[in-house]
Amino acid sequence: MDKFAALQTFVTVVEEEGFAAAARAMGMSRSGINRLVLALEDELGAQLLNRTTRHVSPTATGTAFYQRAKTILGFLEEAEQEVRADHTEASGTLRISAPLSFGMQHLSKAVAEFMSRHPELEIDLDLSDRFVDLAEEGYDLVVRIGQPQEDAHLVDFRICEAKRVLCASPAFLAKHGQPQQPDDLKRLPCLDYGLRPATRPWRLTGPDNREVQVRPKVIFASNNGEALRDAALHDLGITLLPTFIVGEELQAGRLVTVMHDWKPIQLMLSVVYLPNRHLSAKIRLFTDFMITRFGPHPHWDLVE
Repeated sequence: MDKFAALQTFVTVVEEEGFAAAARAMGMSRSGINRLVLALEDELGAQLLNRTTRHVSPTATGTAFYQRAKTILGFLEEAEQEVRADHTEASGTLRISAPLSFGMQHLSKAVAEFMSRHPELEIDLDLSDRFVDLAEEGYDLVVRIGQPQEDAHLVDFRICEAKRVLCASPAFLAKHGQPQQPDDLKRLPCLDYGLRPATRPWRLTGPDNREVQVRPKVIFASNNGEALRDAALHDLGITLLPTFIVGEELQAGRLVTVMHDWKPIQLMLSVVYLPNRHLSAKIRLFTDFMITRFGPHPHWDLVE
């Protein structure tokens, strides 16, 4: 039995108040209509319609089932309409929140390209490192960089890994030597993301998959990744940063990675939105664009 066809047929019989009228409305034979409804009743193990020679009406069970079936068919029709919508139907304003450093270095250029492809869309781009409440603040989506979160109230669509590395300048390492173990970070000058005293230990995973936490010797702390990168380029210390901030410097050799046997806990670049927005044409378009532009192996990760 085609359950969708049976639901649609039952709803039409109730609304047309008879098999003959339903058959005319649906362009089917009366016997075909009756067969679908009987199959539905048999499947449910319940009588849905009172049948007389003159009139057809829903039973109490049928009335309750009609309301549910009507709602289901309405949701399905709405979903089909949204899925059919192609990019030419995406219009209006797309409100995006994204982290400051990633936004300035990579996302702003990507958004400009996206808008050139879809001139019917307007975009509000808020670059900030603060936490955004999607439900309260009216954003359509958030570009988020962090550890994956399982949250039934949000859709977390993962674009690519936001890899982080320990790195320093060649001149710094020539002067201070190469760190080999996490404890070396306690004596060597380090550059840390965050503001004291709220800085956190660095979490590293060793060759045996054992995780350790170490509090480095922090000589400079900042809540801005570019500031830490610039300090590292001036030979001030070892820093722990995402490759989307230091990738260009690594590729050029101005910074080099250290402690290759010890990997920082990695993050993910994700597009996050509310579950009731997952069929929005503009969100779907932007998510697909992000996958094409950045996933699964972003251009800034060309150097280990």
